[in-house]
Amino acid sequence: MKREKIEYYEEIARRIRIDIIKAVYNAGSGHPGGSLSAADLITALYFGEMNVDPRNPKMEGRDKFVLSKGHAVPAQYAALGERGYFPVEEMMSLRKLGSPFQGHGNCHKVAGIEMSTGSLGQGVSAAVGMALANRLDRSKGRIYVLLGDGELQEGIVWEACMSAGHYKLDNLCVIVDWNGLQIDGKNDDVMRVAPIADKFRAFGFHTVETDGHDFARIFDAFDEAGGVKGSPSAIIARTVKGKGVSFMEDQAGWHGKAPNEEQAREAVEELGGEW
Repeated sequence: MKREKIEYYEEIARRIRIDIIKAVYNAGSGHPGGSLSAADLITALYFGEMNVDPRNPKMEGRDKFVLSKGHAVPAQYAALGERGYFPVEEMMSLRKLGSPFQGHGNCHKVAGIEMSTGSLGQGVSAAVGMALANRLDRSKGRIYVLLGDGELQEGIVWEACMSAGHYKLDNLCVIVDWNGLQIDGKNDDVMRVAPIADKFRAFGFHTVETDGHDFARIFDAFDEAGGVKGSPSAIIARTVKGKGVSFMEDQAGWHGKAPNEEQAREAVEELGGEW
């Protein structure tokens, strides 16, 4: 996919963050912290990395993205909306009764969602299956899956990674949103997940460590992963929970709490948006 100037992606990520704040505020519940930390990674995927077509979401040979940390779906909805899969305004019905835009993505109801996720760890297993299917179909499509760092405490993640390494799935790229926090506090206090890169290497992955908020480095990581043959790749992206909203940054309390009107207004204005 042709790449644009870095400023292009920064502007889209800014809009996506505004969409996240507004949607979670309107819902009165949701997960702003992890959605904001993943916003740049998801922007890079949909606008600079993946071969997808909003006019034909089921296009043969497309790349596929699985949001294994499904609670961060406001970031994915915003990216899909900004990419043209549907009007962004539609996602403002987030979590409302009868809305297709539920608190975890539903692949049967929202265009562009490839896998319904929610229970942490399961997205990686699905992505491994998709990668194997693409190999059998001789499809050129790549599979991308985004995990949270706390999610790495799930055993099913490592069972899937064992399979990915065993089958040498070089069409699979795992991305870890490593913001250091989870719902109960710091990873290091709850259940230490580091050293992450060493763990993936032990399962046969080519690993790349990067800054998950620096688009130049994110794209360098994708380019490196895309050139790997004979093994799956894992991109370990250091991020900040709540990135872009100063009072949410690096605060575990914003994992699963919606802002009130005053806080939402402050966040949107800080991001350069209109309330």
